[in-house]
Amino acid sequence: MDDNAKESHRLILERRKKLNSLKESGNNYLNNYKGNTSCENIKGLASDSNLIGNDKHSFVVMGRMMSKRIMGRSSFANIKDETGVIQFYIDKKKLSEEVFKIFKDSDIGDIIYIKGFLFKTKTDELTLNCEDFNIVTKSLRPLPEKFHGLADQETKYRKRYLDLICNDNTWKTFNDRFKIIKSIRTFFDSQDFIEVETPMMQKIPGGATARPFVTHHNALDLDLFMRIAPELYLKRLIVGGFEKIYEINRNFRNEGVSSKHNPEFTMIEFYQTYANYEDMMNITENLLKHVVNNVKGGDVVFYQGHEINFGKPFKRVTLKNSILEFSSDIDEALINNKEQIKDFCKTINLDISRYDSLGEIHFAIFEKIVEPNLIDPTFITEYPIEVSPLARVNNDNPLIADRFEFFIMGKEIANGFSELNDPDDQRKRFEDQVKLKDGGNDEAMYFDEDYIEALEYGMPPTAGEGIGIDRLVMILTDSPSIRDVLLFPLMR
Repeated sequence: MDDNAKESHRLILERRKKLNSLKESGNNYLNNYKGNTSCENIKGLASDSNLIGNDKHSFVVMGRMMSKRIMGRSSFANIKDETGVIQFYIDKKKLSEEVFKIFKDSDIGDIIYIKGFLFKTKTDELTLNCEDFNIVTKSLRPLPEKFHGLADQETKYRKRYLDLICNDNTWKTFNDRFKIIKSIRTFFDSQDFIEVETPMMQKIPGGATARPFVTHHNALDLDLFMRIAPELYLKRLIVGGFEKIYEINRNFRNEGVSSKHNPEFTMIEFYQTYANYEDMMNITENLLKHVVNNVKGGDVVFYQGHEINFGKPFKRVTLKNSILEFSSDIDEALINNKEQIKDFCKTINLDISRYDSLGEIHFAIFEKIVEPNLIDPTFITEYPIEVSPLARVNNDNPLIADRFEFFIMGKEIANGFSELNDPDDQRKRFEDQVKLKDGGNDEAMYFDEDYIEALEYGMPPTAGEGIGIDRLVMILTDSPSIRDVLLFPLMR
């Protein structure tokens, strides 16, 4: 056992002795105390002269002790609740001997009850003059280096509870995350969308090209797949008669972990009948402007040193034109010549050996040289039909889909399209995906006969979209890694 471990063990033993003493006096994990205000509310009274120094008006606060300075008969300490931190003052003469002993034996990290009136110190700091004190939950482990020392990134991910206690920025990030999700829900509710729920365990995974997780239902002796996307079930609901629906959903994809990927993630998918992909782009722009203004209080967001202005119209450009824009080595003649574009791919070290069509090559080039450079909010449209197995083919050009993807800071945030509602076309595309799977592509889609049958009953013209909430939260909270915005990211 090293010196740090020995010291930690010693402190835990000391705290356990104090817990035993509390239990002997009847203070055994108390649950009959309630506060009547919060630290934030108290600070809002800083200019109320009727309350400052008024010992007839008591406040009760519950929270965690975050600092403690004993100076003979007088002591100062801080209490932290969900809303913030406030200082309190202990005068030994004002407390009974028993209560003062409880305070004296208290430790940083304890969950405490304090009752007192407001006053201001000589340095003009708003403070509670404590008239009563108790420990309601004893903290048996000391906070990291008196709560200032939790900086190790892996520890923050593995022990998020400590990260939340010790780091105000982490608390703010997740408070903003929940505000973002609430704002998204409010927006769709205000637009008369209905929130629905679809299965997380499915017989056939669908709605995206991804490798699923496999599980087993013992009672039914049935292999099941964790949901990779809710899309095909949501569109079954459209067939059933719902016209505007959304689901804030958890998805599971058996893929690599990176700063942009976690095997378990949160999305919102939404669908509207008698709409097309252009309507989805308009909804997306209005949604994000609403969320940013609601959560950030303005149009401008700063991410990793970059200013992103959500107040301006979002850029819209086709996939081909984006390649022309970001590569001076490609012109309109070359981009449509399959052999010449293959030669270009060699110059940028892009392996296209598994791609057969020009559209697939264009998409690979886009991901390589364009996507990382899409800093401002940008819609990319006219995706090749080969990489869009669920999207409707364009009326004028059978080589492209009525589809878009939306990017900010080089991150794909959303994917949307006019939905394919032709069951015969959908059947053929599923068959093409099965061929890819048989050829070794474990991310290709399965054939879903029941979904084809649903389409044969008739699905109205519909447009749909999925937005990655985790990546959006990354942008709006200036978080460089997806793990920073997940309370409990997957760790090895």
